[in-house]
Amino acid sequence: MAEVVNVTKLIDGRKIGGFQYLVALLCAATVFLDGYDTQSIAFVAPSIAHELHLTRPELGPLFVASLVGLFFGALGFGPLADKVGRRAVIIVCTIVFGAFTVAAATATSLGGLLIFRFIAGLGLGGAMPNGIALTAEYAPERRRATVVMIMFTGFSLGAAFGGAIAATLIPTYGWRSVWYVGGILPLLLVPIQYFALPESIRFLIVTDAEGARIGPLLRRIDRAFAPPRGARYEVDEMHAHGVPVAHLFRQRRAFGTFMLWIMFFTNLLSIFFLQNWIPTMAHDTGLAIRTAVIIGTMFQIGGVLGSLLIGWPIDKFGPYAVIPLLFAFAVVFVALIGVSVGSAAALMAVTFGAGFCIVGGQNSANALAAIFYPTAMRATGVGWALGVGRIGGILGPLIAGVLLAGHMGYGALFLLGALAPLCATVAVFSMGRVYRS
Repeated sequence: MAEVVNVTKLIDGRKIGGFQYLVALLCAATVFLDGYDTQSIAFVAPSIAHELHLTRPELGPLFVASLVGLFFGALGFGPLADKVGRRAVIIVCTIVFGAFTVAAATATSLGGLLIFRFIAGLGLGGAMPNGIALTAEYAPERRRATVVMIMFTGFSLGAAFGGAIAATLIPTYGWRSVWYVGGILPLLLVPIQYFALPESIRFLIVTDAEGARIGPLLRRIDRAFAPPRGARYEVDEMHAHGVPVAHLFRQRRAFGTFMLWIMFFTNLLSIFFLQNWIPTMAHDTGLAIRTAVIIGTMFQIGGVLGSLLIGWPIDKFGPYAVIPLLFAFAVVFVALIGVSVGSAAALMAVTFGAGFCIVGGQNSANALAAIFYPTAMRATGVGWALGVGRIGGILGPLIAGVLLAGHMGYGALFLLGALAPLCATVAVFSMGRVYRS
């Protein structure tokens, strides 16, 4: 009989090597550019409005166009990747969001901008969950959350980089230059992805790929590994057939899937609500615009640090012990924003804390989804959770705007906003009660 090689034990029994770091780095580069292009609309919108003579209400659809594309891209490309593989989908999605970001830079009308931003959003929405899935599938279980969360800090860094690039380029070269950079860089990354990015080794095994494709990848993970002649490779998880979305609700996964959706929905609602309204609130309540911008930046800085530091406790103590505490502290920090109005120092401190817990909590949720779902449906599970979360991301700023238009004060608004991380806390705590074992 052919010798059986357990790939799960081989990966989990070794330290993370250079090849696995390369996979994480390439995925980080992809989500870095994803973050740049996703957030770039916030930086170029005022210049677009001036050039095309758009009113502030007319900018609303432009803000939403890429988010709607992200929603459909996450829902569509996740199941596709569970059928054809992560590598091909990541490369195609990078081409799509790169090419149509360049196209958006050439647009001369609002209609053209809406179409190009929507299509770019499809690529942006598809690249993200597959980057998470591919990184998770090359990481050993004991370090999976850490590796996924560090990789995904690329998104926040890309968003911050977009702000720095926009501030440098727009005064001299205009808003189109921001999108030329945001489109050309992904297209330059594609050849590197094509030659250096491997297919998921776990995906190859659960889809019964030929051993000739699997052995060389194991050699790159462990140079001492010698593929036995005619070896049969296996992983310690199920093989699934049929529609990947349906498997999200089978074998006791339905409750966890719904809890993840609640977690992603409420937390992305919090993220987009806070990052859109904190600077405006700070300025409206008497602080200088420069101070208001710094306060808003503290939210992103806290998020990057949270993402870098939380992975290790999750791997050591488990996601169901750490993530509920993270969201519980987020409730406190968001509520404190509402009572810190007018004090720059207090707002900086509590905004940093909110970013640490909420942005760090979102990256923790990404890692939890990658851990919760097996390879056969991992891209689908992560993609659909992110897709549902995008609905919250769209609604968060809109709900806040409606409440403020109804004369709700900022203090009450942020106290009410603390309900979102409270719902996320309950969701992950409930999930832990069912799945901790």
